[in-house]
Amino acid sequence: MDRRKSLKIIGGSVAGIAGLVLVDWKWQIVDRLTHSGFFSFDEEQLISAIADTFIPTGLPPKVPTPDAQPIGALSTGTDQFLIKLFEHCYEKEEQELIKAQLKSLKKSGFGDFSREEREKALLALKSSEIENENKFYSLMRSQTVNGFTTVKEVMADYRGYQVAPGFYHGCVDVLQA
Repeated sequence: MDRRKSLKIIGGSVAGIAGLVLVDWKWQIVDRLTHSGFFSFDEEQLISAIADTFIPTGLPPKVPTPDAQPIGALSTGTDQFLIKLFEHCYEKEEQELIKAQLKSLKKSGFGDFSREEREKALLALKSSEIENENKFYSLMRSQTVNGFTTVKEVMADYRGYQVAPGFYHGCVDVLQA
């Protein structure tokens, strides 16, 4: 057995893996710096955290099949739906309200909170006496639930939705009694 050749191969593999990790790390930095869109990178992360707080990953109480996978707002892309919805389908006033509330959540450190702390922060918005905070909470909650319940995974796998119910059985013998 040629040890030198084996060590070279192993060393090259380790260097390649380390290089991929470094490239991924740099890619995240470049993405953060060159992020373009209606929402900033941090605001999109906050929207994802809010969606994950409202609908965390897990199995529903009634599982349709034994091999069903846990789903949540992030695994179904509900956070991306919210970002596009708020950017393209809402008026300027609501967009400003959302941005202002996301800014206040960022100042409070919402993105670094644990799940329980995020739940408490959102419930504080719900029970707040400030109208904008109540409106923001109800908007985020209703649209998160709407986005989650209308994805294919939930509709087809958990609710049994069929695009065209009923079936066509051609060339079937007719039984006569």
